[in-house]
Amino acid sequence: MNLSQPWRAESFGLCFASLNDSCIKTVYSPVLRAPLYLLFTVTIILIVFGNLWVICTIFSFQQLQTPTNYLIVSMAVSDLLLGSFVMPPSMIRSLETCWYFGDFFCKFHSGTDFTLCNASVLHLTFISIDRYYAVCQPFQYHRRMTTRVSIFMILVSWGFSAFIGFGIIFSELKIERKRTEELHVACKGGCLALHGREIGVTYSIVFYFLPMFIIVSIYSRIFVIALRHVRVINNYPTSSSSVSKKDLKATKTLAIVIGVFMSCWTPYFMCNIIDPIVNHTIPALLYEVLMWVAYLNAVFNPLIYAFFHSWFREKSKILFEKLYKLC
Repeated sequence: MNLSQPWRAESFGLCFASLNDSCIKTVYSPVLRAPLYLLFTVTIILIVFGNLWVICTIFSFQQLQTPTNYLIVSMAVSDLLLGSFVMPPSMIRSLETCWYFGDFFCKFHSGTDFTLCNASVLHLTFISIDRYYAVCQPFQYHRRMTTRVSIFMILVSWGFSAFIGFGIIFSELKIERKRTEELHVACKGGCLALHGREIGVTYSIVFYFLPMFIIVSIYSRIFVIALRHVRVINNYPTSSSSVSKKDLKATKTLAIVIGVFMSCWTPYFMCNIIDPIVNHTIPALLYEVLMWVAYLNAVFNPLIYAFFHSWFREKSKILFEKLYKLC
């Protein structure tokens, strides 16, 4: 073993030694795999417990059950499913370079990955619409953004995402691939990741860049209006502004959530756009790295809520004290 270059593969083998049509397995050095297994495991634990805590905190207090927070809870459920169901098999596939869970579960896993990615984007789109009414049309907000509307947005997010996600996978949509990727799918032990080059330019533009453009446009409008309200509040402290400081702070926090989401996911989707231009020469390893950078987004949302929302910290403390007494 060459410890001076621990990132290099030690050797090559077969995913299933007893099968003639087994995929080739790349065996990475334990010096590389051990810390990555630890890092990914810790990340998964943080995602699961962090988002579970967000869900429990909001549902444990009646005053927190608002249309905006219902959307936040639903997005936390998406991140929770990502951490508990999608990421553990992805971790094994990335580090062992083989898929050991069968063809059907490969499709189901990839379909779920598609669904959760789409659901997060749609939730953020609906959250930006919610914030638009809260800041730009505050007098119409409570009439337009009701609990029923919020639940309808959640159902649309999940229903449309599942239809597209599982539809693409189980319809076996023909998408152009490199010859090496076709061979890797055909052999036993192969399962291309959702976030690989087979997604294509069309998916990246329609299901990521277009919604992000809409979100950024809405938040640009919100930012201009919010600045006006801030000036009114600062210059005339005794005057009554149509938008509360609480709404402005919530809008700022959710803008940070969207910014972090875009920072994590945009590099990966940019690769999908660039890859065909450079004749599919972007290394598969770079896709794996960017896939895990995108997954890391699910860690950040609970931390953002805890850091920027005093109500979340206060209610979390109360909930923790209640659980401690029960124990």
